[in-house]
Order: sequence, then structure tokens, then C-alpha cells
Amino acid sequence: MNAIVRRTSTAAVLSLVFGILGWIAIPFIGSIVAVICGHVARAEIRRAPPNTYEGDGMAIAGLLLGWSQLILTVLAIMAMFMFFGGLAFIAALGAH
Repeated sequence: MNAIVRRTSTAAVLSLVFGILGWIAIPFIGSIVAVICGHVARAEIRRAPPNTYEGDGMAIAGLLLGWSQLILTVLAIMAMFMFFGGLAFIAALGAH
């Protein structure tokens, strides 16, 4: 009986772990690593012969966590610029 042994992609596991760490401990760096590893894992799983690798769900979860953290970080930075830019504008109007 020849059973096919499926291995879990290491990049998929790393993507999930860093996606979680991106929300908990290392926000920006963890999210970037999660996105990169997630894309690498999905490519590795797709290119391998059928039923060789598993972990596509972990890679997708890492990608979702990483991208969502990056998007929220960019939105927060934009909100800070808008807030402080507005304060600077109001201060400039008051100085005249």
C-alpha cells in the first residue's frame, strides 16, 4: 500500500505565524514577511506535483492577516497626516 505523504509548506507556516505576529508583536515587519511568505508558499504549492504540498489555507490566512495589517497601517498614517496637516492649516490661519 503506497500512501502519498503530503508535506506542509514551510513558507505557509511562516506566513501564518508572521501574520499573527504582525497583529500582536511586530506590526509592520511581521506583516511584510507574512505577505512575502504567503505568496511564496502559494506559488510553491501550485508548482509542485499534485498532492505533494499542503498548507494553502495557512498561506491564505497569513496573506489576509498581513495585507489587512498593512492596509490599516497606511490608513492610520494617512489619518495622522490629515489630522496634523489640518492642525497646521488652522495654526497658519490663526497666525495671520
